[in-house]
Amino acid sequence: MDKVNANGENVNELLEAQAYVWNHIFSFINSMSLKCAVDLGIADIIQNHGKPMTVSELVASLPTLNPTKARNIYRLMRILVHSGFFAQQKISHGVQEDGYVLTNASRLLLKDNPLSVTPFLKFELDPIITKPWDFLATWFQNNDCTPFDTAHGKTFWDYTGHDPKLGNFFNEGMASDARLVSSVLIDKCKGSFEGLDSLVDVGGGTGTVGEAIANAFPQLECTVFDLPHVVAGLQDSGNLKYVGGDMFEDVPVADAVLLKWILHDWNDDECLKILKRCKEAISKQCKGVVIKKKVMIIDMVVMDKEKVNEENSKSLETQLFLDMLMMVVLTGRERREEEWAKLFCAAGFSEYKIIPTLGLRSLIEVYP
Repeated sequence: MDKVNANGENVNELLEAQAYVWNHIFSFINSMSLKCAVDLGIADIIQNHGKPMTVSELVASLPTLNPTKARNIYRLMRILVHSGFFAQQKISHGVQEDGYVLTNASRLLLKDNPLSVTPFLKFELDPIITKPWDFLATWFQNNDCTPFDTAHGKTFWDYTGHDPKLGNFFNEGMASDARLVSSVLIDKCKGSFEGLDSLVDVGGGTGTVGEAIANAFPQLECTVFDLPHVVAGLQDSGNLKYVGGDMFEDVPVADAVLLKWILHDWNDDECLKILKRCKEAISKQCKGVVIKKKVMIIDMVVMDKEKVNEENSKSLETQLFLDMLMMVVLTGRERREEEWAKLFCAAGFSEYKIIPTLGLRSLIEVYP
């Protein structure tokens, strides 16, 4: 029989509740331990070793490690193994010993992996991005647009526009994500590009996605469209060109407009302006014929809680994490299907199709 304390509360339930709260208090330790592993280059060291690596071999391969801290590497690796970023295998050096090996997750941290997520990690865990979380409660009580404004006295876009280091971190982080997304998009969604003669990648940054699409579909005239300072100095090549401008004012004419991870940065009113400019771009008169093609959106469609089970609950949690991030750093949000549908209707589109082939995100095709 479970014990009850003087207040009539079940002691075991209280202890379980305490452990639950503690787990969430300290959950930031997972991400900061991962950042430490990236900064030390641990995944690359294990990869280059070519076989399971003991803790003593790992310590010996960390050239900048202070010898007095060597015994603590085991503790760092223990939490990273528990989190699933590394695994252990039994090896024999005369005596049985555990050796560290990579997992699918840590392979995405390798420097030479073209699909590496390391730049994205370094951007999202930079102190400039994490500091606004300390001001979240304050923000709920003031008139600032975002906690980022409260923490830094300016918007995220103003900050990146005047801080080259953060701007580069942001561009590199988005480019690293774009490499993974574009490889899946081109492989699984070839049909979405059939029949198109031109495509404009709005907010396409330094052109990672645009270049991949242009190379995969040489018949397609691709335009990367972003702010003038973002595309300044980038050279046109073959069927790929760069154009500077403001997506709130005008979008280059094309058969299709691509918005990869753009709309979640902005609130509903801002998204409506962007979508209306995109609709105009794909509906311009051309030789007396109205070209009605599509807008291709890569963004999250937040899962309905009724469809959440044990298998996909972590995916929903990650989507909700991203929604909170949009609230803290920007004016945007992650949206459920009905919220997307409302936006599309308000912007004058007639129908849409969701293609859930990009993990946490989907390809949404929207038609005039």
